[in-house]
Amino acid sequence: MARKELATASDRLESAAANTGDDDAGERLGELASQLEGLSTADRGPDHGRLARIQSALNDLQSGDGGDVAETIDEADDAINEYRSDLEGV
Repeated sequence: MARKELATASDRLESAAANTGDDDAGERLGELASQLEGLSTADRGPDHGRLARIQSALNDLQSGDGGDVAETIDEADDAINEYRSDLEGV
């Protein structure tokens, strides 16, 4: 079952990874994108805790980058929030 919001977030993070000037941030963004891509097609969807940890990492990365990359990370975060809005639990 595809979770389009998580796939969208993954795509945004891949774009941010490609456009950042920081190699470490780019690598971390790529790792988070891969995680979200896997979660978007997994048999069972992620829980709030897993997504919160990903969003916390995004917040850390976003504060260290500016301009278009920060905006793209924000778009990914918005897509995750959209997915979480329909998720049961906390």
